[in-house]
Amino acid sequence: MIYRFDALASTNTQMASMADSLGHGDVVVCREQTAGRGQRGNSWEAEPGSNLTFSLLLRPQVIMAKDAFIMSMAVSVGITKALRKMLGREVSVKWPNDIYVDDRKLAGILIENSFSGQNIGHAIVGIGLNVNQRVFRSDAPNPVSMANLAGEEFDLDSVLASVVKGILDEFNACEKCGEYAELVKEYHSMLWRRKGVHPWHDCLTGEQITAAISRVEPSGHLVLATNPERTYAFKEVSAIL
Repeated sequence: MIYRFDALASTNTQMASMADSLGHGDVVVCREQTAGRGQRGNSWEAEPGSNLTFSLLLRPQVIMAKDAFIMSMAVSVGITKALRKMLGREVSVKWPNDIYVDDRKLAGILIENSFSGQNIGHAIVGIGLNVNQRVFRSDAPNPVSMANLAGEEFDLDSVLASVVKGILDEFNACEKCGEYAELVKEYHSMLWRRKGVHPWHDCLTGEQITAAISRVEPSGHLVLATNPERTYAFKEVSAIL
């Protein structure tokens, strides 16, 4: 079911307040989000009525708390596949789960999990997707929209339906088989800058390094192919654009 609002501070916050009464796959979407949250505490710019700001509720039955990053992979892969189909071009996942086209950010994802012992009670997947906004006025360095890329506007409801279906298809497939090897392989194949060496800022040491991506561990840690390899948690390393 889709719950629509004209304006909300945050779709994730709204969904959290409703979570007990919502089912797997339910969506909260709003026309205008006034205090949307992104990774690292960043805000998300979204022109009212031009883009999609929504949250999706997932209720895992098989994926355990220790494998929480598998859900991030499923969400990222599902969105990327849907956008590739709609745009007809390469779309990538910037570790851990931003959605990029070339060096420009098309969508951001914020997943908030509710844990119960070794299980995940539910996950709220907040997504900001730039759809029809043509001009961005915030200080975000590299935003882009589907309309910028395609030269035409998209129907928001159709995009929402396609993205939600893409996520649920990937997530439900993992839940059904309980096996994640194929998903991990697909996630790696979709990684932004997955080929060649690129500059990175090591936030732990303050140094700039040049390295290729070796892999992303099931825990979500990024491993760079330095000698020896370096392993980073989220916020411990950042790509230099």
